[in-house]
Amino acid sequence: MKKLPDKTVERLSQYRRTLLIALGSGKHHIFSHELAAMLHITSVQVRRDIMLIGYSGTLRQGYDVKELIEIIGKIIDSKDGQKVAVIGIGNLGRAIIGYFSGKRTKLSIVAGFDVNPDKIDRVYAGVWCYNLDRLAEIIQKENISIAVLTVPAADATQIADQLILAGIKGILNFTPRPLNVPSNVYLEEYDMITSLEKLAYFVKKV
Repeated sequence: MKKLPDKTVERLSQYRRTLLIALGSGKHHIFSHELAAMLHITSVQVRRDIMLIGYSGTLRQGYDVKELIEIIGKIIDSKDGQKVAVIGIGNLGRAIIGYFSGKRTKLSIVAGFDVNPDKIDRVYAGVWCYNLDRLAEIIQKENISIAVLTVPAADATQIADQLILAGIKGILNFTPRPLNVPSNVYLEEYDMITSLEKLAYFVKKV
């Protein structure tokens, strides 16, 4: 299959999460309009995305929930799984480790890094926190390909450069500092302040 657009991959992840919830509640088939309503998008968009991955349902029953979960998994997940490191074990870093623990079998957080002596050599939700000085060593030893960056903004660029030199291929940047990465590194940036300000704009009294 050819490379999918960013937004399609994002929606496929959302579909899988929603389908897993549906399956857990005993639902075995689902129509595009039901899936669309749960995610606040159009049924046309759902059908386009699912057709793009080569799957189709039936007019009578819609999509087979378990089957569609498995197909999305084959597309999104790596066959052998991928390992993730969290850089910065502050409140946000610890929350991410705790929340993500056990959520996906093919994607696992295996290491944390910090410079604070009170956090180093401790375990957070099953994840060992290393000294940042050992970044390259542990990334290469554990074959870690993805990093979640939750450090202070002033340190973001320098640490991102270290991650890239260590062989990281994907960075999820939670800092407000925009990053520049080479074309062979995939960057996803999320700014919570911008998201909150966007919400504030749309709910403010005119």
